[in-house]
Amino acid sequence: MSDSSELHNPPTPIPDHLVITHLHMPSRADFRPAYSEHPDAAIVRLALPDVRYYRFLYSAVGEAWRWRDRLIMPDADLEAILRSPTNEVHVLQVAGTPAGYFELETADGTSHIAYLGLRPEYMGLGLGKHLLSTGIACAWQRPTERLTVQTCNLDAPSALDNYLKRGFSVTHIDRQPMPVRYS
Repeated sequence: MSDSSELHNPPTPIPDHLVITHLHMPSRADFRPAYSEHPDAAIVRLALPDVRYYRFLYSAVGEAWRWRDRLIMPDADLEAILRSPTNEVHVLQVAGTPAGYFELETADGTSHIAYLGLRPEYMGLGLGKHLLSTGIACAWQRPTERLTVQTCNLDAPSALDNYLKRGFSVTHIDRQPMPVRYS
């Protein structure tokens, strides 16, 4: 595992453009799972996610990658999303400690992995593919005709490769000037 101090800092300077890669999995048959054999890993669905705990998870996972969207969202708006029956938050725990999470949203027959990631201390242990595989399996248990996810050049460098290895394919790539909130 890398020195955790370098994982807490953004890995590269902020690029001039945000490059967003949109991916989809149009069929459950495309899914190529890769689960971890980690003896202390468990994934638990939050029955009643609260804003404060969710923001802890979001910050702990996304700080190194400059995630900001859910931090600048008003509490009432975030609470409405988290309490929606079309939203699920699942937490990866290692020996009882939150190590990462994924969030699923479903609408109109499409499930979307809105957020997924690990805390820096848990990267490089094979838990990312396990977390993603569990997220995909949960999504296909819903009334879903298609599964989508996005990643960008501010996410972990291994994210896109993990999505592709699990069976996602790229639908399109957007490039835009870097939003000020990521500076």
